[in-house]
Amino acid sequence: MWGLWIYHSNNGEFATALDLAQKSIAEEGVDTIHSLAGERIIGLSLHYLGEQSSSRRQIESVLRRPVDPLHQPHDLSFAIDHRITLRAFLARILWLQGFPDQAMRMAKENVEEALALNHALSLANALVQAACPIAFFTGDLVAAEHFVCMLLGHSTKHALGPWHAWGRCFEARLLIKRGDIGTGLQRLSTAVSGLRDIGHAVYYVAFMGELAEALGWAGQTARGLVTIDEALARSERSKERWCVAELLRIKAELLVLQGASGAERAAEEHFRQSLDWARRQGALSWEFRSATSLARLLRDQGRSADALALLQPVYDRFTEGFATADWQQAKRLLEQLT
Repeated sequence: MWGLWIYHSNNGEFATALDLAQKSIAEEGVDTIHSLAGERIIGLSLHYLGEQSSSRRQIESVLRRPVDPLHQPHDLSFAIDHRITLRAFLARILWLQGFPDQAMRMAKENVEEALALNHALSLANALVQAACPIAFFTGDLVAAEHFVCMLLGHSTKHALGPWHAWGRCFEARLLIKRGDIGTGLQRLSTAVSGLRDIGHAVYYVAFMGELAEALGWAGQTARGLVTIDEALARSERSKERWCVAELLRIKAELLVLQGASGAERAAEEHFRQSLDWARRQGALSWEFRSATSLARLLRDQGRSADALALLQPVYDRFTEGFATADWQQAKRLLEQLT
């Protein structure tokens, strides 16, 4: 069952993977080792599908169970420490729900525990699933560089091909974030193609979104729009919807950059679709990004009152994360609007 779940997830068949896990629970009964395995992967599947509240409840429920028999880091039937993987996904959900400080703290602690276990695949999962992406989500490029270097070195040492491919995507993203858009764009394009070639669909649409965004920054808006449309279409087919709000926001930003007739109207529509998805999923951090982007567009259109009315309530819902890049960007915009 675990192997089949991995197969369907790697192929981007997340609804099928969830259905498989749910059927296995019904067949195995309650509180057996096998049912606990099923409950774990139900939680992970729900995250990919964008159902963050349900995913969090499922993951936290499993993590509250006694450590044994779950805590078996060297169990060859699974080859990973499941508690580390679950906490990595919980960290991702915490960021999505608007708790960036808690998310980063959990991601760092998870890496430390994986290092203490000295278990190759568990550390690779801790880095790919949480430490690297959350460092980027929060805008902490120092932490991102540290974790990306660790991932690349670790995946090379232990010949972990897919994890190394993800590491190359993160490495290229770091170059782009630091302003080397030309080199970073070239490397990200190659790395994303590499993910496709090895048949790993997990996070493929998210990296495609980042590629589309970088194309826009490089002045290649038309290519960026083609890429983001492909990412959105793939997200719809695979039901990998945890990042669909961000994909829609990126498309809206590209439309603004394109500047064609009617582009601003189309961009506003996509920003509002993004906000709707984020709100339905309880993804406050995606909502914050989209509200900031739309508020900027409204300001540029001379609609500052509308921009303030949109952004201020979202800004006020945060209770932490005041040093993150998203928070600082929104704060500067609000200062301009008031």
